[in-house]
Amino acid sequence: MLNAQKLGLVFFPAFDWAISPTHPEREERLLYTRDQIVEEGLLDMPAIREYKPKIANLQDLERVHVGVPDITSLITNAHLVSAGGAIAAADAVMKKEVQRAFALVRPPGHHAMRIVHGTRGFCTINMEAIMVEYLRRTYGINKVAIVDTDVHHGDGTQDIFYHDPDTLFISFHQDGRTLYPGTGFTNEMGSPNALGTTVNIPLPPGTTDRGLHEVLDHLIMPILGDFKPDIIINSAGQDNHYSDPLANMAITAQGYARLADTLKADIAVLEGGYSIEDALPYINVGIVLAMAGMDYSKVIEPNIADCPSQTSSVTHYIKDVIKERQDMWGRKEKLQREAIMKHGEFWQTERSIYYDDVGINEQQKERVRLCPHCSGYVTIETKARSSLHYKTAYIGMIPQKACPVCLKAAYDVVHAAKKQGNYQHYMVQNKQKDRLERL
Repeated sequence: MLNAQKLGLVFFPAFDWAISPTHPEREERLLYTRDQIVEEGLLDMPAIREYKPKIANLQDLERVHVGVPDITSLITNAHLVSAGGAIAAADAVMKKEVQRAFALVRPPGHHAMRIVHGTRGFCTINMEAIMVEYLRRTYGINKVAIVDTDVHHGDGTQDIFYHDPDTLFISFHQDGRTLYPGTGFTNEMGSPNALGTTVNIPLPPGTTDRGLHEVLDHLIMPILGDFKPDIIINSAGQDNHYSDPLANMAITAQGYARLADTLKADIAVLEGGYSIEDALPYINVGIVLAMAGMDYSKVIEPNIADCPSQTSSVTHYIKDVIKERQDMWGRKEKLQREAIMKHGEFWQTERSIYYDDVGINEQQKERVRLCPHCSGYVTIETKARSSLHYKTAYIGMIPQKACPVCLKAAYDVVHAAKKQGNYQHYMVQNKQKDRLERL
């Protein structure tokens, strides 16, 4: 590590992928940023090394996702390269070529859930989750912390790791009562066997650098210290900026740079951020400098006077949220025991999921075995309807550390469901064997 450069950068602007020509999620998000980074001469700095993205393969995707009817029919080549960009960043860190890495890639991914019927929140596959499971399979990483700093709650990442006690998912975001996707509340803590490893911090509109760093210093960093992850991942959304057109927060480029400096994530992966000219070039330069251990104090937006001050009511609200989450974190073992006793052998839930980009309504039933020996197998019944299609599937999911009882039971329940014949597709995602099986 003494000979490693401090920061690896991966760029992929996805010239051939767009939801529409005028959609806020477009290639200019990265082009303006790259222009700024080049203009500042950062790629010529000895502490920074640029990497080309790799191309993720089907196995990388199906380690995380189950596409209905299949994942390949729902994605483009750009998705494979975006996920491969995150993997390239992970490889550079794990091979000790750099100390940290930042994958500036698109399409984004943190709204993509385990079951995929299409695109929602601009996301089809989850880049961070694919990278995490790649790290586990390739390098034997165990405990992972993902800190999502996007203004929108990372509901897809939460969904993927909701039953995993070895993955700590922390998301601070604008309160879901005021912004898409309408989730991310403090009572969403993980299912009983993983209760406490999902930490949501909903913040009020108008939160500034002051409020953000209050949360970071007094809540996020102490929780990370308690959890002791092997690696820290930052889902680096940048739409908390005061000029972002899709949200109502008031973070500056300096606030983001200080966040990166304090968090010291091993790998950051770009998520949202749609103030293409006024914010993204400055935010990303600040983050790059901070992750490379360089001075970022002079990175200031030309229109910084437009940033509002934090009101006293917002300050008080944030302090109350911090106290609530500190208390919940301190009581998580007790809350977990109570939840397991309450639910017995199985925890189950039903929910509706809307794919806003493609007009699909999904109804999902999820059931998790609360196994005393492993995190338990999962079954998901999914029915998705659009104006053109009706798709159904019954899926069993086996964790990598599954005990023999859960391994057998997952196959048994899927075979039993297939005999009844109520669904179009029957699949088992077996993480022990690292494959998705169609029955």
